[in-house]
This record gives sequence, structure tokens and C-alpha cells, in this order.
Amino acid sequence: MDLAYIPSPSTGVINLGPIPLRGYAFCIIIGVFVAVWYGNKRWIARGGTAGTVADIAVWAVPFGLVGGRLYHVITDYQLYFSEGENWVDAFKIWEGGLGIWGAIALGAVGAWIGCRRRGIPLPAYADAIAPGIALAQAIGRWGNWFNQELYGRPTDLPWALKITESANREAGTYHPTFLYESLWCVGVALLVVWADRRFKLGHGRAFALYVAAYCAGRAWIEYMRVDEAHLVLGLRLNVWTAIVVFLLAVVYMVVSARVRPGREEIVEPRTDKGGQTEKTDAATAGKADDADTGDEPEDTAPKATSDEDVEHGAGNGAGSAAKS
Repeated sequence: MDLAYIPSPSTGVINLGPIPLRGYAFCIIIGVFVAVWYGNKRWIARGGTAGTVADIAVWAVPFGLVGGRLYHVITDYQLYFSEGENWVDAFKIWEGGLGIWGAIALGAVGAWIGCRRRGIPLPAYADAIAPGIALAQAIGRWGNWFNQELYGRPTDLPWALKITESANREAGTYHPTFLYESLWCVGVALLVVWADRRFKLGHGRAFALYVAAYCAGRAWIEYMRVDEAHLVLGLRLNVWTAIVVFLLAVVYMVVSARVRPGREEIVEPRTDKGGQTEKTDAATAGKADDADTGDEPEDTAPKATSDEDVEHGAGNGAGSAAKS
């Protein structure tokens, strides 16, 4: 008899009055809000303007969702296109199934489009939102808990996850890999924040650190999972993906540090009241409003008060102007 375990929810749907909200979707939505909120704080600290992160997220988030779903459907096509399966289920994103690799890849395309429209360097934006993405993943993983999916091998540890009987799963206690990855992502976010403050990471290196650190954890967590997956040389496909992406991220950090050391001083152009574009950095952020008050300087030239004053000023070449 198990003395302790993590219970699974009896349902994956949360009812907000007459509106049903699936736990999986709820976790994804909360994660996106946290990522945008925290990314906005970091962007402002870098010298950017409030609201820019959200404006670009309007492009990045939809692209990321599509990319994440495409990766899942392509790599697990047998769940939707095998004999006896319904291909329409491939569109039921609320039932779970988002591949982080596809979400980041296609989400980056959306972010690039948004950055191009605002004249912002994508690497600087990526550095600002990197910890927020890790936190969003930490929150989003709890959606798997609601759906009772992506758990690990059977275990009797006190923190084992209790899974109930279903058509496609066997009741028992398993490693809560969703919890392992959630905690790992929180650690990744803290690591990136610390390293960014300590080493002043720039030109996409904070984002690359997030990618490398996440992949390091995903590799061993993925190895523990027991759900169906394609194997390549005895390892799950996502393990190989984590290894390859980890190496690419490390190479990028090393090469970038040599080619473009330091951090961007200017992250976002601003437009003044005259329509001219000016650029600000973290050192001058927040001073533009003080410098540009919109008031005309006062005319401190002496005023003529009589005809004699005018004549006297003209005689001495003072060039003063009489004002009525």
C-alpha cells in the first residue's frame, strides 16, 4: 500500500461558471502571461519601452503554438494518422501535445517578424524574455498533470504520481516527470537571471544559456518517460534533439562571446515628438521625458519700455527688440 503519493486530478476541466476551461489550456495561458510580464520588466531594465514585449508577443505566441503543435503531430503522427485513428484529433490542442522544440523554433520566427516591425534586434529581445519562457514552461508542465500524461517509470517513492485507469493508460504510481521538468525550468530561469547579472550577457547569449540549460535537464527527464516515442539508436527522438540543440547553443555562446563581446548599449529606437528617431540605452532610459518637456525657452532679452530706451539701445548697437 502506498503511504504517500501525488494525486492526479479527477478531471482535466475547470468550470468557471458556465464556461468550461481545460486545465491544460489554463496552464498555457498563465505561462504566457507570466513570460510577457517578466519579459517586460527585463526589457525596461535594458532600456526598452513598456509594452514592446507584449506587442512582439502578439506575433511570437501564435507562431509558437502552431510550431509546438506541428512538431508534436509530426513526431507522433501515429497517434493521428494510423489505422483506426481520427486525423481530426490533430487539431485538438486542448487535449495536450505541444513540442517545445517546434514552439521555440517557430515562435522565434514570429518574434523576428515583430522585432523587424519595431526596428529591434532579435537577440536583445530574446535575452530579455529567456527567463520568462523558462517560467512559462514550468507552469505549462502542470497541464500534463491535469491530463495525466507524460509520466515516468513506475516507482514507490513518496512523491510518486498516482495515475488512474484509462483506455490508454494503466493505473499505478509513476515518476512525476512533469514535476521534475517544472522544477528544472524554475532552476533554469534563476540560473539565467543570475548569469545575466553577473556576466552582463548580451547578443543572444542569455537566451542560448536558457536553451542549453533546459536541454541538459530535458535529456535525462525524457529518458525516464514511458509514453510512446520514436527511437533512434536506442534513444528517444527528443533525447537526441536535446543533445543536438544543447551543442548548438553552447557553440553559439562561445562564438558570440568572441565575435561580439559585451552587451548591447542600445536595444530599442524611440521616436521623439518631431517624428525623428532617437535611440536610448539602459543608462539613458527614462530621461527622454525629462529632456523633452515641450516648453519653449523664455526670451531673456531686455525689453524697451520707452522711445528713449529704443533710441539709446539702437545708438549703442545693442540690437534689442521692442515688444508691445
